[in-house]
Formats: sequence, C-alpha cells, structure tokens
Amino acid sequence: MPQSAPTCLVVEDTVFDRMIMERKLAAYGQPLEVRYAGSLAEARNCLYEMPISIIFLDNSLPDGKGANFALELAAHRSWSEIPVVMVSDWPSPFMQAKANASNVIAIWTKTEFTAITVAEVLKSRGLTA
Repeated sequence: MPQSAPTCLVVEDTVFDRMIMERKLAAYGQPLEVRYAGSLAEARNCLYEMPISIIFLDNSLPDGKGANFALELAAHRSWSEIPVVMVSDWPSPFMQAKANASNVIAIWTKTEFTAITVAEVLKSRGLTA
C-alpha cells in the first residue's frame, strides 16, 4: 500500500520568506502536501483541521514566539508527537533552551532551509522513502 504524502505545516509570517520556502519545498521533488500559516492562531487552526506530519516554525510571529509554541505543542495530547523544525533568521540561546524542552528536532537558519535539508529531515522521521 503506497504511503500517503506527508503534510507539512509552514508557520511563517513574512511573505518573502514564505515564497522562498515554497520554492524550496517545490524543488523537493517528492509528493508533499504543504499548508501555510502566517500566525500561531492560523497554525492552531490548521492543526485542528487536519493531521500534520511535520512543522517548520519561524520564531518571530505577530502573535507570539515560535519557541513558546513548540512548548505548547509538546504539552498538547494530540500534537506532542509532531516533529518541529525551528527556522529562524537569528537562532538564540533562549530559543535553543526552549527547543530542548520540547519536540523540536532541529533548528535551522533560513538559509539552511533547502530541498536537501527538508529531504533529510523527512527521511529521518520516516515520512518518505
């Protein structure tokens, strides 16, 4: 039975960065469903609407910090197993500390978000062949 395409949730409020991430995900070359959220509130709505396989999460969002949201995800019964990759312009020690206390599997700078790194993290989590 073929495995269904993983569903990625990209939480990014900057239109330019979202466009770049969209291009990188399109270059991935494997079946992949992608949902985009521009705020933590939109991200929560997406999580309630459908199963999400992995989250790519910016840290600076209009309604809060992604690192705090990662802690919220880790404490939520239905979302605690979703792997999270923090994608930030300026990763900080504070973000790292919160990431270590949650289900964050990687912290990337925006330039580290590439089709290759996406493929590697999806494969490492068993989301692709």
